[in-house]
Amino acid sequence: MTVLSQSLQKLFESFLLFLPGLVVALIVFFASLVLSGWLARVVKRELQKRETDPELELLLVRLTRWSIAGIGLIVALQQVNFDLTGFLAGLGIVGFTIGFALQDVSKNFIAGILLLLQQPFDIGDAIEVDGHSGTVTSIDIRATEIRTFDGVHLLIPNGDVYVKAIKNFSRATRRRLELAIGVAYDSDLDAVTQTLQTSLSSIPGVVTDDPAPQVVFKSFGESTIDLTAYFWIDLAKIGYFDAQDQSVKVIKRAFEQAGIDMPFPTRTILMPQRQA
Repeated sequence: MTVLSQSLQKLFESFLLFLPGLVVALIVFFASLVLSGWLARVVKRELQKRETDPELELLLVRLTRWSIAGIGLIVALQQVNFDLTGFLAGLGIVGFTIGFALQDVSKNFIAGILLLLQQPFDIGDAIEVDGHSGTVTSIDIRATEIRTFDGVHLLIPNGDVYVKAIKNFSRATRRRLELAIGVAYDSDLDAVTQTLQTSLSSIPGVVTDDPAPQVVFKSFGESTIDLTAYFWIDLAKIGYFDAQDQSVKVIKRAFEQAGIDMPFPTRTILMPQRQA
């Protein structure tokens, strides 16, 4: 028997000894994947029964899936006598190197988990982040997806969302609106105030007390006395844009009935006369 034949025979025998462990390792790994998917569905179903927040539900489902799959991978590697100690040590070095190289990815990953835990907003909330406004449609590991009010789907990295100021419009029960108006110089300002407060209070959803609509005269314009009407709305009774729309219509109609003029900007131009 030649040296090559002996080597092949030893290799074949080693493979036969290794094969049962490999088969068991593959079975364990794929079984863990199936089990992780099944447990994730069970966790999701139970959390939905308890009406858990969608963000917390998403985080717990993902942790369940990853944990079971990770345990399955470790057990599978043990079946083939894999040196986990050396592997984990090497993995730590590689992980540090990759983490340093992919700082933005790791930052977004950690920020995504923190957003799911702290829940500064929920899926379906109307928010504004870094000048972008819209409705939250998804919170993934890398980015938060919002659908802007003009229908565009926008992905904002979680790291940016976490460190930027977040305006959550959906968690407000009341909001204040401001409406700039100009009235003619010969207007009765007390009558203007009374007309504005009465007309705004007639809109369903406008808060009539605590606080009531307020009128503040601010400056003398070129052709008008400028003022701002401040009023609060109950978002459970009227939408923000509906309140803006109705307030302009109601005020215009009330001013017309009261004879209050809102003049256009005018200018008087004096032309020098030519002498004959």
